[in-house]
Amino acid sequence: MEQLKHECGVAMIRLRKPIEYYKQKYGTYAYALNKLYLLMEKQHNRGQEGAGVGVVKLHSRPGHEYVFRERALGSNAITDIFAAIMPQFERENVETKSAAEVEAFAPFVGEIYMGHLRYSTTGKSGISYVHPFLRRNNWRSRNLMMCGNFNMTNVDEVFKSIVDKGQHPRIYSDTIVLLEQLGYALDKENHNLYRQFRDRLEDPELGIAIEDNLDIASVLKNASPEWDGGFVICGATGSGDMFALRDANGIRPAFYYIDDEVVVVASERPVIQTVFNVRRADVNELTPGSAVIVSKAGDVEVTDVLGEGKNERCSFERIYFSRGSDADIYRERKALGKLLVPEVLKSVDNDIEHTVLSFIPNTAEVAFIGLVQGFHDYLDKLKAEELLRLQAAGSLTPEAISNILDRRLRVEKVAIKDIKLRTFIAEGNSRNDLAAHVYDVTYGCVENDVDNVVVIDDSIVRGTTLKQSIIAMLDRLHPRKIVVVSSSPQVRYPDYYGIDMSRMSEFIAFRAAIELLKERGMSYVIHEVYERCKKQVELPAGEQVNEVKAIYAPFTDKDISDKMVEMLTPKGTKAKVEIVYQTLEGLHQAVPSCPGDWYFSGNYPTPGGNRLVNIAYINYYEGNPDKR
Repeated sequence: MEQLKHECGVAMIRLRKPIEYYKQKYGTYAYALNKLYLLMEKQHNRGQEGAGVGVVKLHSRPGHEYVFRERALGSNAITDIFAAIMPQFERENVETKSAAEVEAFAPFVGEIYMGHLRYSTTGKSGISYVHPFLRRNNWRSRNLMMCGNFNMTNVDEVFKSIVDKGQHPRIYSDTIVLLEQLGYALDKENHNLYRQFRDRLEDPELGIAIEDNLDIASVLKNASPEWDGGFVICGATGSGDMFALRDANGIRPAFYYIDDEVVVVASERPVIQTVFNVRRADVNELTPGSAVIVSKAGDVEVTDVLGEGKNERCSFERIYFSRGSDADIYRERKALGKLLVPEVLKSVDNDIEHTVLSFIPNTAEVAFIGLVQGFHDYLDKLKAEELLRLQAAGSLTPEAISNILDRRLRVEKVAIKDIKLRTFIAEGNSRNDLAAHVYDVTYGCVENDVDNVVVIDDSIVRGTTLKQSIIAMLDRLHPRKIVVVSSSPQVRYPDYYGIDMSRMSEFIAFRAAIELLKERGMSYVIHEVYERCKKQVELPAGEQVNEVKAIYAPFTDKDISDKMVEMLTPKGTKAKVEIVYQTLEGLHQAVPSCPGDWYFSGNYPTPGGNRLVNIAYINYYEGNPDKR
């Protein structure tokens, strides 16, 4: 129901054969560009605020550009970028040129291709914040192009570190900080190689030797240990080295594919499978803490850089963000729905005959399939028990068998996305009235004041859409009861590793807990947590604990869900409303490979998470929710 934003999606391609090979085999010099376009479009869900493309040429002649970049803003950024790139092919008649001419002069035809899709989690927008970023130098081996799917929790400390070294970053953002830190390590590597070769070689052989011997693993090991956060950092030097590094806990996802023609990196496995038409087994997950590195010569290594830490792979990736076409994710989302069956049955008093099952389009569809399968299993069990009972009683007639087997689940599409609300045309009450009509309903599938309507979604985070639209819309069907089901647990804490959930006051679960504390005469807890958070932030990040957990401690999940119902049900709603959430235990049972659950549990995977959640509570208490 409520769109969450995510930072970000990455795609990289490294060609391992000469340019003419792809022209001869695939009929175009734009082979890699076409593949990059597909990789980006099929990850469009990961970022719709902006996008960028970068290309590095290894055989450009001096005096001609060898690092190309195109960026754009908006949900149509990918289309805009490639609409700007492809006409350059036509103007230059690239497809009619010889391979030597294309390698030397053609724009956006090279050996390294980088794509990025962006959602901001820092509140900063504009073209200057769109990846990839460039660090320019007149020496090819000191040029660096970088993009990433990341959010760092200790930007202040890393920024101070690079300033103390004498650098002067032009923008304060985690991307620029990382770019400068990597650039500094790359400069050191160049200096070391210069000292190593200067007594044996003269220019230009000296410069070529430096390019040929860059140790990118060493560069990454020098720069990355200071980083606290979830990240996949992708980069390329102007001289032809390429890398992708994943954080030690595996918080952000990365996958790669290697054959004798290409090396490919992307945020999602099925994207690579589809675009390159390869088997699932051929696409590898990048081990947390490791980097896939391709040298100037095209040699590939996957090497440990940070060491593999505790598995904290993001469970929200599986629930919500990643494409459901991945075999494991599809299975997990169905399991999330199926595990909710007992609680949903309890909510409708096991009255299947008078219950209509549906979902709110469209990301919850797979969990809905699992929910329906679970209900089928339950109904089949009831049928078998009834048949056995009648058989034992000697009453198993053909008519009785037919009546039992004719019992069916009632599965309907009760909600239809009718309009895209244009919020700029109205404010206040007028805007709320419009929001109530974002969805339309399918009339005639619910018996008035008799049937229950059960709708499943993948997450209920802020509750805004429920209050402004969903509940009122479903109530127009005149059900006896509305049960809203979330296939994920209650989102209680901010995320600091890439998902746009950073303020305490955003979460309906948090607001409900605060209201319960006030109602039950426990307002002192609100202040005590504030005082403890202030003491925590005076400690080093590694010593801090999440004090905000105390806000939820006095209550059960159901206490909080029931309070949410009170807060979110619009006045005048006639149906009884209930909200059912997935449990943490159910989440881990359904998604065993990705146990990262800090937005639900408050168990942050790195010290920076605990530090920032304490700061977020302080800002909430002091009335500065937008302060970061």
